[in-house]
Amino acid sequence: MHNWIELTTEEDFYNIIEKSNEQPQIIFKDSVTCGISAHAKERLQDGYAHLDGKADFNYLDLSAHRPISNLIAQHLNVTHQSPQIIIVKNKEVVYTASHHAIDPKTMLKYL
Repeated sequence: MHNWIELTTEEDFYNIIEKSNEQPQIIFKDSVTCGISAHAKERLQDGYAHLDGKADFNYLDLSAHRPISNLIAQHLNVTHQSPQIIIVKNKEVVYTASHHAIDPKTMLKYL
């Protein structure tokens, strides 16, 4: 995917929250061994033109960084799911979707 910013540390996560005051932040939680997750990632790639320049894209590999996913769920008060999209603006979750509901055109409405 174009311009994905890897999310691998707690510091990365807290930076995302701070940056959400300036620009919407998209977090994509990906389970790299899951077919549904691969399909969601493909839909995001296919619909990238709709979202390009409207938000920062942050990528979390769940297999490698599960504790970060737990931090996200706790700090943002969202249920952990995979695959999952979370959009954060002004330090608040404005949209979340998972599995087959992940759709770039729908996400655009929240940016």
